[in-house]
Amino acid sequence: MNQFTSIPHKVITAILPKGRSNELVRKLVCEQGITRVNINFARGAGRITPLQHRGVGETTEKEILTIIVEEHQADEIFEYVFFEAEINRPHGGLMYQQPLHAATLFNLPDIEEEK
Repeated sequence: MNQFTSIPHKVITAILPKGRSNELVRKLVCEQGITRVNINFARGAGRITPLQHRGVGETTEKEILTIIVEEHQADEIFEYVFFEAEINRPHGGLMYQQPLHAATLFNLPDIEEEK
């Protein structure tokens, strides 16, 4: 059994307004050492969007940020993302975490940085 599957991990998912994920990913990598991060895109409407604006075509773009962390650091990273992504503000998005049941270890090869 390899190291990745023997240590319990969690998946943190954050659904954010468009434009918030790139800077957050940079901070996760540079400040927290997190390298297992993915960004996907979606469209949707919030619960407090007025009914008159909930028609077809009245959705907004969202970014879905997925982060894999070891279980022992999940709460710390969850709190970090919560405040860095400004989820604590109105229309800031939402997030949740759950256990990761299976994953495949993949490491990029070390290569020299281009100048």
